[in-house]
Amino acid sequence: MDSDQPGMRIPPARSPLASVVAALAGRVTRTEPHRIFTTLGRHRRLFRRWLPLADALLLRGDLPRADVELVILRTAWNCGCWYVWVQHAGIAPAHGLAPELVAAVADWPACARWSPRQRHLLHGVDELHDKRVITDTTWADLAGELRDTELIELCFLVGHYEMLAMTVNSLGVQPEPAALLAIDGPSARVADALRAALVSARGSGRRRSGTIACPSGDVRPVLSAPQPSSVNPSSV
Repeated sequence: MDSDQPGMRIPPARSPLASVVAALAGRVTRTEPHRIFTTLGRHRRLFRRWLPLADALLLRGDLPRADVELVILRTAWNCGCWYVWVQHAGIAPAHGLAPELVAAVADWPACARWSPRQRHLLHGVDELHDKRVITDTTWADLAGELRDTELIELCFLVGHYEMLAMTVNSLGVQPEPAALLAIDGPSARVADALRAALVSARGSGRRRSGTIACPSGDVRPVLSAPQPSSVNPSSV
């Protein structure tokens, strides 16, 4: 196994539905069939029930697609998800997110080109990841830009892609070769940083480093793992 690559733990399946969905997705993105679908398709019953939610959030929601791609990319960075970053860094420009802003997602406060709406969305994504709640200040900012349905969708979108990130990172789903070739420059260097961080995190063992207080007053242990945010995107 290549030590620079996070190894595949569960191989893709050949279930009919998953294979068709994967092939259609690959045709849209001009890549090979998407491995996320053929891997998750090993659990056929769960896959059939998950797919409509994934479709609704990505393709049929109220949030504009450029906002959706921005939220997904920031969630991928926050969660250290190499696969999701590669997939969406390649397609985001076609859906309205300027190419120069894609790589800037990794260290977004350092970029002056975001619109107020985009900054509010990025604050919301980070707070949901870090605090598991959107603060009153950020909620007020978002409510000034988004409709109620879009606010609900934002929370679902972040939660859904955090779930996917944990899943594909743990299962070892690897980006398709053509998807890797579709990104270059700063976006590709961010992908490399995420890949390296994932390899390190998966091999870091079960060391515990510190605790955090839960709302109930209990203390929850935190597993130590390298965080992609420790990588300065401007240097990659």
